[in-house]
Amino acid sequence: MSTHHRLQNIALRHSKTARAQASPVRWSRRARRPQLATRNVREPFAPPEDWYEPRDARNGYRIVVQQPGEGYIHVVTPEQVRQRLAMLPAEFLTGLDVVQFSRMTRKKQSFPCYGMQWGSTLYLYPLEESLEEWFTVPPRPEVLNEARMYGGVWDQPNPGSWRLTWSRPAIEDFYLNNILIHELGHLLDDRNSGYVDRERYAEWFAIKYGYQASGGAAARRPKAEVRRRHHAK
Repeated sequence: MSTHHRLQNIALRHSKTARAQASPVRWSRRARRPQLATRNVREPFAPPEDWYEPRDARNGYRIVVQQPGEGYIHVVTPEQVRQRLAMLPAEFLTGLDVVQFSRMTRKKQSFPCYGMQWGSTLYLYPLEESLEEWFTVPPRPEVLNEARMYGGVWDQPNPGSWRLTWSRPAIEDFYLNNILIHELGHLLDDRNSGYVDRERYAEWFAIKYGYQASGGAAARRPKAEVRRRHHAK
């Protein structure tokens, strides 16, 4: 199981001004409710998102955009999502009904995630408009490296605080070539039922059809600085 998707020690996440909030969060940002289908039926059920009934007859998918919430932004656009999905084999999209740009609410701040798949819908979540994420526990190597793969920059501004900073191109790359493709992998996975196996498949799918298909490490290396030579006249 990828460490990035193993529920880790509960931490307190900071606001964009680095003031601690009172909501506990987990390092896994993708699987806020990983076991929807296997919940104890005796537990009260609070739907994590708007539910869209799967359609028998499909003629493409639709995109639903909600307001991101105060202090948050959607880091990609519907057009960017359409363009990215259009690069995949058409059969990968036959079971997709909706892509929803979800809003951030006070309740969701306690269990933040980048994306989620539920039924025939993919959900993409907003990010802090500062493009900075603050944590009070150090990132595990797998978490640190995955963000770096897409251009995320980690630093420790002060003891006990870790910051993940994104540029606009980097976070767009992360969402379009990792989060979106990862969640689509969950939608296409009709063989695995356990959480570990489903995460392993979605990780593989995101690497193959997201990271590698978009150029891998070579496409994400900083461009070499062009030095101008000045010749004396």
